[in-house]
Amino acid sequence: MAATANEPIHATVKLVGREEVAERTSSFRFEKPPGWTFKSGQTVDITLLNPPETDAEGNTRTFSIASAPDENTLMIATRMRDSAFKRTLGAMPLGTEVKIEGPFGNFLLHNNPAKTAVLLAGGIGVTPFRSMVFRAANEKLPHRIFLFLSNRRPEDAAFLKELEALEKQNPNYKLIATMTGMEKSSRPWQGETGLIDKDMLSRHVKDSPSPIYYIAGPPGMVNGLREMLHQAGVDDDDIRAEDFPGY
Repeated sequence: MAATANEPIHATVKLVGREEVAERTSSFRFEKPPGWTFKSGQTVDITLLNPPETDAEGNTRTFSIASAPDENTLMIATRMRDSAFKRTLGAMPLGTEVKIEGPFGNFLLHNNPAKTAVLLAGGIGVTPFRSMVFRAANEKLPHRIFLFLSNRRPEDAAFLKELEALEKQNPNYKLIATMTGMEKSSRPWQGETGLIDKDMLSRHVKDSPSPIYYIAGPPGMVNGLREMLHQAGVDDDDIRAEDFPGY
């Protein structure tokens, strides 16, 4: 059944791919129902069907969609914590069916290309932004986009290599990845280190017109970045946020 991006549907789809995209972080690709569409930044509910184990949190979880709308599969990505849902998701064979419901949400890139988009991601909070920046590149959107991506180590940074490579495809897009725990890393790193803060933003985003800020990550990081932006004089109307509590 065809649906618009604002018209959630229920469908049963098969798992068609699984990949480790960082240490203890995996992506999962599912079939896209025929005619089903969504907007970058939206979420989908995934329900396991007859899982071999369950727990008090049940068999349904909400995930941001990491794939761009024009990709031919529906991708999510998640930290593989030790819960019944994650254990089942990580072990189920390709071809296993799950139920999806969605899309939901309005954490969407603004329409006005005169305003710069500043995307602030912590850890797996990068997932809605991956969809946004690949959509922008694929559709050749004129928006100026800065993606700030904070992780402890390069080993923990999901999609890092492809997000770096995307700069060559889209001259309006810039990735600023920063690491906060390099003392525990075994990889070299020449990029930024430390938390995303006012100084880091001003160094990279200076001269950008009327930025709109998007924040996605753990609740503590989201609250901290929102407070930092308030202290820097950014109006609430120019801040959009999405929490990623762990389960």
